[in-house]
Amino acid sequence: MESYFPALAADFARLRAALAGRPVAVVGHARPDGDCIGSQVALARVLTALGHDVVCVNADIIPRRLQFLGPETRFVRTDEALLAAAGRAAVFVDCADQARSGERLKAHFTAPVGNVDHHRSNRGYAAVNLVDRDAAATCEILAGVFLDAGLPIDARTAQALYTGILTDTGQFRFNATSRRCFQLAGELVARGAQPAEAGYELFERESLGKLLLLQKFISSLRLECGGRVCIGRLPAGVFTETGTTAEDTEGLVDYARCIEGVDIGVLIEERADGGVKASLRAKDPVYRVDTLAGEFSGGGHACAAGLSLKTGAADFYPRLVAALQRRLTDGAAAPKK
Repeated sequence: MESYFPALAADFARLRAALAGRPVAVVGHARPDGDCIGSQVALARVLTALGHDVVCVNADIIPRRLQFLGPETRFVRTDEALLAAAGRAAVFVDCADQARSGERLKAHFTAPVGNVDHHRSNRGYAAVNLVDRDAAATCEILAGVFLDAGLPIDARTAQALYTGILTDTGQFRFNATSRRCFQLAGELVARGAQPAEAGYELFERESLGKLLLLQKFISSLRLECGGRVCIGRLPAGVFTETGTTAEDTEGLVDYARCIEGVDIGVLIEERADGGVKASLRAKDPVYRVDTLAGEFSGGGHACAAGLSLKTGAADFYPRLVAALQRRLTDGAAAPKK
């Protein structure tokens, strides 16, 4: 049988040994996406089947479109987690660093036992680190190590893993999509994953408010850097105006990136307190938007990254455009992968 992640086999065995007989907290990042929730549900279900008492911990609620994944999985948010997770061994998933879980959870889980992730900026902050920076999704890693170890994957676990791979590959379109992604997706479908259900829940349940938010975003689009960058803004108060929440921004930035001739798309969320959040998406990994976001204390992937500033937002736009212009100019010389 083909081994999907042979380099991680020994570390996965070490993680299982380190968790043996212990209750576990599976910690995800703030504003969780499909790969985060999928990873948490899948790991929690597999560990539960192995006899562990497991809770999943997040600073924010599960997005509406992802709630179909976890009806049988116990999720707790920060305040409840600080009580429910006492004495539990923490495994962080889809978190490039502990701060991605939120400052309070980072402070609570100071010594994670495990870390499963695919972000390029992850430097290994747990006792056992299962990190593959070439993987398209954390769910890809988990699916592979579960199969390599011969662990059972039931239909709900398969659906969670398939959903994480589907979302982080952009429906199998992004640069990180590999032959292994398709092989694992096929294995998960064979074990009960339902592509039609995932497609419906993720992409065919838009609210009217989300479409109004999209309208606002598209009307704000502006080309920069000779037409190679497209930036759209969402002003402070727009969520109240459209009856939406921050989770409804998912996917909006792709409308900026998909314009012909544009190499990098950007979504800027302006906040009432003067802060700003930005999402960046590149068509080619040569532009390394993760390191570009790092100039503003952000991070992510070569083609998908984000940043958040609590202060200094007043001059953020021109600073960002200047950084984007430098990146476009130096793109051919930027380190790949």
